[in-house]
Parts: sequence; C-alpha cells; structure tokens
Amino acid sequence: MTELEKGPKGRRRGRGARERILSASQQLFREQGINRTGMDQLCAAAEVSKRTAYQHFTGKDELVAEYLRRFDPSVLSGVFDRTDLTPRERLLAAFDVPSTTPLCPYIAAAVELHDPQHPASQCARDYKKAVAARLADTAREAGAADPEQLGEQLALLIDGAAARTRVLNADAFPAAAAIAAVLIDNAIPATAGDDRRRECREFGPVGRTPPRVNDVRKVQPERIQSHRPA
Repeated sequence: MTELEKGPKGRRRGRGARERILSASQQLFREQGINRTGMDQLCAAAEVSKRTAYQHFTGKDELVAEYLRRFDPSVLSGVFDRTDLTPRERLLAAFDVPSTTPLCPYIAAAVELHDPQHPASQCARDYKKAVAARLADTAREAGAADPEQLGEQLALLIDGAAARTRVLNADAFPAAAAIAAVLIDNAIPATAGDDRRRECREFGPVGRTPPRVNDVRKVQPERIQSHRPA
C-alpha cells in the first residue's frame, strides 16, 4: 500500500503497515492469547489506525489465519531440509525441541477458537497434516515399511510432548524421542540400507535400547541442533 495516512499517534504511516500488524499479532497472540487480544490493542502496538488495519485484513479472523500461515511456512525446514543428517537422524531431530519453546501456535489457536470452520482452524489442520506428510516422506527415505503410519505416529508424539511439556512445566521431549526411536527402529527393516547398518554399528544391535536424541548428540554433537525459535 502506498497511500500514507495518520496513525494513532499522529505520525504518518505508509508501506510496512501490514508487516507491523503481523509482527504485533505474533507477539501478542503468543504472549496473551488470541481471544484476549483485541484489534484496538493490535493497532496500538503496530502504530496504525484501525482504518489501515481493515484495509489490509477484512477482520481479526483473517489476521489470525495469516499469522498462522506465516509462522512456519516451510514446515520445519530446519529439520527436514538438512542434508548433513541421515533420514533416521532427521526423524529424531524433530524431537530436539528446547523445553522453553512456547506451546505450538497451531495447537494453541485450535484450542482457543473452538470453531472448526474458522479460517485459522483450517490453517492449523493443514499445517499438522503437512508435518505428518514430511515425517512420512522422511520415513520413506529411511526405508520404513509403512511410512504413512510412522509419520502419523511421530506427529502424534510431537504434539503430545508439546502439550505435556506445557501442562506439566517439565520437558517431555526426551521421553517422546526415546519412544520415537523404538517406533522408527521397529518400522525400518534391518536391511533397509547402509545408513541403517552404520547406525546399528555405532549404537548397538536393534535389540538393545535405542539411543535417545541426547545420546546421538554426544556421538555427533555438531549434527543435531535445535530447530525451533523460542
């Protein structure tokens, strides 16, 4: 938008208003929730008038949906697009989430909105399906016999660990990663490929307790890193 107009403090606002609104929504929605954040507060934080806000978004519903679309548009590229990890290591790296990470915004939005027809609820569903699909694709690369099933199982573990970490205020991801390692090893035939055989030599036979993500980090500390912003 190129037209300039006065904002709530009398300053002249022009290009960048949309980005400021989205930036303010990302901060306020994460800190205090969607329902507790009104358009007046958002406009004040973004330093735009309500007229400007409604020129960029038809309403708060559209703003919430766009906020979610921009949160992780590439769907965990910090995990799934890495070329320095084997497929199995990428599956485990999806669980390497700092305990201080806020609750997944897609889960938080779906819980708050209570409306499956809300455009943001659809965005949350699309994102969660995309995560499961990327997990399934990686499981297929790793040689899983049923990659779609493994992808859904791992997606469920990730979401469960995120919710449990928030509710208990205790890191649930290490336990989820240990369970994930068992599921992955049971889903991948022992002859699935050189990567699988190499990992068996490094970490022991399949019959032994599979390594947790922290154990993998000790062996190769530079290879698995945190991938989600705080």
